[in-house]
Amino acid sequence: MAQGLTIGEVSKEVGAPPSTIRYYEKEGLLQPGGRTASNYRYYHHEHVERLRFIRAAQASGLTLGDIKTLLSFRDGVTSPCEEVRELLLERLGSVEAQMKELRHVRSVLRSFLRACGAVERGEECPVIENLGVTARKRPRRKSK
Repeated sequence: MAQGLTIGEVSKEVGAPPSTIRYYEKEGLLQPGGRTASNYRYYHHEHVERLRFIRAAQASGLTLGDIKTLLSFRDGVTSPCEEVRELLLERLGSVEAQMKELRHVRSVLRSFLRACGAVERGEECPVIENLGVTARKRPRRKSK
């Protein structure tokens, strides 16, 4: 295609399905280079590089909102490294909180497995018996 790359060609280049590319467009992360006379989207190599940036940022754990912010910085005249740093610190805090919760879940699951391993076949399962009791004892979190 003389005007640029088709969505299928871009899809193969970046390893993302066309539906994902269309979703990025819908979310304002990417705009096609234009449309052909047949109304097909076309893209340029800059779009491929932008999609690679988006995919790499997602693989780094950034949300689409984070990526949109980074792209707006990238597309701007200045490079606001302090704002990028703040965004990354915020995201890191969120990831660390998730990891703390997952470590707790892992600990609980391991204790459940130990409890199951200590039971003879045919006896009542202590996990099933105690889950309801544990839920009643746990204080409720205050809603924000």
